Amino acid sequence: MRILISNDDGYLAPGINALAEALALVAEIVVVAPDSNRSGASNSLSLDRPLSVQRAANGFYFVNGTPTDCVHVALTGMLDYRPDLVVSGINNGPNMGDDTLYSGTVAAATEGYLFGIPAIAFSQAEHGWTNLDAAARVARDLVLRRFDELASPYLLNVNIPNLPYERLGAITATRLGRRHQAEPVIRALDPRGREIFWIGPPGATLDAGEGTDFHAAAHGLVSVTPLQVDLTHKTQLAALARGLA
Repeated sequence: MRILISNDDGYLAPGINALAEALALVAEIVVVAPDSNRSGASNSLSLDRPLSVQRAANGFYFVNGTPTDCVHVALTGMLDYRPDLVVSGINNGPNMGDDTLYSGTVAAATEGYLFGIPAIAFSQAEHGWTNLDAAARVARDLVLRRFDELASPYLLNVNIPNLPYERLGAITATRLGRRHQAEPVIRALDPRGREIFWIGPPGATLDAGEGTDFHAAAHGLVSVTPLQVDLTHKTQLAALARGLA
């Protein structure tokens, strides 16, 4: 199996290094990741400037762009083969509920999916990289399952509690939960006295009931959510057509 690995925390992040080390035991891997932290980049492509690709001492490739740039460049210009799987992470913190829309980790996997390649995004349910070895082991376990029962390509979003491997609960299929709207921006002044704004923290959970990714992670379970890209509000199509008639 040949796997393309990326992330949004940058090629030096502990998460991607742990993930690469775990998957190198079971697959041929190549790592193409951002040169720095690009959290919250979502599915953005850099169209206003050229991108450069460099190789680090450990063999990882790093790009001065977004997670989506990394996977796009790898698949359309760098690799002379088609990977069997695109894997992203392991992210420093959760990507659950509405957060998946902003996540660069999920975006890197989504780019692989858009090219018709199965893809999995991995995140830890809390920040801080605690028990990262366990999360990497779970990632390897899931990659080895291959999910042959799913239609290919598939796009999976995985959130792993920050627990020792032996204390992790079952791997559970979940749906995305929902958050309240984000907290207000934080106003401040820069050193020259000009007003600046920091994006506020995410809101509290609105829908964290049983069956959601939030509920699973809170109870020590590994949450696996199948995602899709089609944003069409299908139940409103008929009403819209009548309104436009």
